[in-house]
Amino acid sequence: MSDLPPVRPAAPEKPAGGTASAAGTRPALDAVDVLAFLCELFAFGTLAVWGFTAWAFPWNIVLGIAAPLVAILVWAFFVSPRAVIAVHPFVRALVELLVYASATIIWWTSGSPWIGLAFALVAVTVGLVAGRRRLA
Repeated sequence: MSDLPPVRPAAPEKPAGGTASAAGTRPALDAVDVLAFLCELFAFGTLAVWGFTAWAFPWNIVLGIAAPLVAILVWAFFVSPRAVIAVHPFVRALVELLVYASATIIWWTSGSPWIGLAFALVAVTVGLVAGRRRLA
């Protein structure tokens, strides 16, 4: 046993850019991240309002809770930064677009097309910028 050389653990090498953060930390949030989160909240809120207001009594409770809950679960499974199911970036973009399009259609059909159009423009722009940044 004395023939073995002494081995000591070495610290891992740091990447060449010096941009690595400490273990367990994330990069700081910026304006695109905040806008993306606000778009998500607006879409989920739109689905909840639609569920509570567009249906008669027993169904308004069910759909007012179920519609945003299903959207949040789909978002958590496929789109969130810590997604449960890792999918191709284009599938991720399609799911994200589906949630945003549902909120846009709800505003458009409920008599507020300008809110739907404004949300669609903001959500698609933020989604494109965030998606390009994720792919880079």
